[in-house]
Amino acid sequence: MQKILIANRGEIALRVMRSAREMGIKTVAVYSDADRDALHVRYADEAVHIGAAPSNQSYLVSDKIIAACIETGAQGIHPGYGFLSENAAFAKQVREAGLILIGPSPEAMEVMGNKLSAKAAALKYNIPMVPGTEEAIIDVSEAKKRAVEVGFPILIKAAAGGGGKGMRIVDGPGDFEEQMQLAVSEATSAFGDGSVFIERYVSSPRHIEIQVLGDTHGNIVHLFERDCSVQRRHQKVIEEAPSKVLTPQIRKQMGRCAVDVARSVNYTGAGTVEFIMDDNLNFYFLEMNTRLQVEHPVTELITGIDLVKEQINIARGLPISFKQEDLEMRGHAIELRVYAEDPANNFLPDIGTLQTYITPKGAGVRVDDGFEQGMEIPIYYDPMIAKLITYGKDRTEAIERMTRAIDEYQITGIATTLGFGKFVMQHEAFTSGNFDTHFVKKYFTPGVLQTGNVEEAKVAAILMERLLGEQKIAATTAITSPNSNWVKNRSRV
Repeated sequence: MQKILIANRGEIALRVMRSAREMGIKTVAVYSDADRDALHVRYADEAVHIGAAPSNQSYLVSDKIIAACIETGAQGIHPGYGFLSENAAFAKQVREAGLILIGPSPEAMEVMGNKLSAKAAALKYNIPMVPGTEEAIIDVSEAKKRAVEVGFPILIKAAAGGGGKGMRIVDGPGDFEEQMQLAVSEATSAFGDGSVFIERYVSSPRHIEIQVLGDTHGNIVHLFERDCSVQRRHQKVIEEAPSKVLTPQIRKQMGRCAVDVARSVNYTGAGTVEFIMDDNLNFYFLEMNTRLQVEHPVTELITGIDLVKEQINIARGLPISFKQEDLEMRGHAIELRVYAEDPANNFLPDIGTLQTYITPKGAGVRVDDGFEQGMEIPIYYDPMIAKLITYGKDRTEAIERMTRAIDEYQITGIATTLGFGKFVMQHEAFTSGNFDTHFVKKYFTPGVLQTGNVEEAKVAAILMERLLGEQKIAATTAITSPNSNWVKNRSRV
């Protein structure tokens, strides 16, 4: 492949293009009306307009993506994450068009795209599972009976789901029927598939995921773990690598399980096997994401591996450039997703213009973004502005650098999650590593940010008052001093 098309936008499109350029590969951008002046469009070697701003008229229209690829002579397509990245039908279209998808096979996507078929594949290798049902539940009375057998509290989950949609926690039999009907309705609306299944609810879980790579030569490796437990609305906000709680033995076990999950579908390319972990450090298979993850930079920083370059070379038919025994973890990395959201208003998305946009710099700081000062945040897409990643020799240094970087990051014109990120970095539960996916619910309220702002304002007022007082004393001294230039000049008038 000498030219690839990136079927995405914003920071991930730019991130892929930069690695491709280092490899001497030409890049093609696609863009909607809303992204006509976007940075990824300007950076690419070529750009093709694919439609109106709504994603269902542009970035989600597979025919337009493939037509743009053929028109520009690109041999491969990198889907990034989101949009068509885990769409098996799109992957089939790409293959039928004689093009290369820089990702897994349509068959692997299909199996892992449904939580029930993913569990069935993983069970072939005896991967640990949360107790529950292994098939879709349709009959409410039968489902209720099974829920009693599993034991409350239980979790009703959409088989085709993601992002917390079609998910309901049920504490007892009395609420079961209503919550199941709500889960089925939401799953049908969100995914066109109302299938749900039941799992025992793990009350204080950590969300641990393992990065894997597979090639066409049968090699599959893992690149250690990421801890993604700080979430809001079941969606990640802060991720780190490695996890504070994993022992070397558990890390080895989870890595082996992740490789086996990938092997169950002959996986090729970059993927992520996700696990849930209880407070006794027992881990259970959750799902597999058949794409590059948003949080992949933390893995890159602790391993020194460029995952995008590996993806491209695997798609070219080359073997993975290293062996499992070659890998080692060095240092610690943390990522904060900088969203255009208002943490003081239930993290609701915010739109507007980036009146000020100045990114932090310095040792151990990486910013993956797709915006610059003066640009607008479009209403049509995910509200993430950037990924702020810091790296240190250990977790303490990575946290300290993240705190410093957040302070240096200047954004005005819209609300962001920067203040929330600083709150997390300074909270004892996070610094000690004693937290789970309920961190936001347990510790965060809008008032904590407002309190912080009030305290900062008080400190600033005290410092200003002191400074003005010192300046007043200095001025008085200067005026009354016989050697004062002001006095000398005044006497000449």
